[in-house]
Amino acid sequence: MSFVCPECMTPGWLRITHSMELPPDSRSDEIAVQIVKCSRCQFHGVAVYEESRRGALDSESVDHRGYKVKAADLKSLMDKIKGCPNPKNARCRCPSHRSLGKKDSGGRWQGLADKVQDTFPMDRY
Repeated sequence: MSFVCPECMTPGWLRITHSMELPPDSRSDEIAVQIVKCSRCQFHGVAVYEESRRGALDSESVDHRGYKVKAADLKSLMDKIKGCPNPKNARCRCPSHRSLGKKDSGGRWQGLADKVQDTFPMDRY
């Protein structure tokens, strides 16, 4: 699947290169932290995919948002994803999953708020 790059604005060149599934939280049934890269301008960033299937039977809510982050934070996240023996398993108990899957006192995933510089939409191409 490809997306529109937030730097060069070229459709179809931004792709998810690495991903880690995280345990559900008090709002989302599915959470994935992703590394994204543009093959045209070499932009790198982070994306978070959250999906909730709670509520009415025909109700589904998806939030897929991209984030610009500092190079050091991107590298740290990449190292955590690469350090996981099973990144597609949300129930994995490796140090990377425990670190990235932390929740606040309300049971909500803490996310990457302290690392975010700017957000961008993950517009599919």
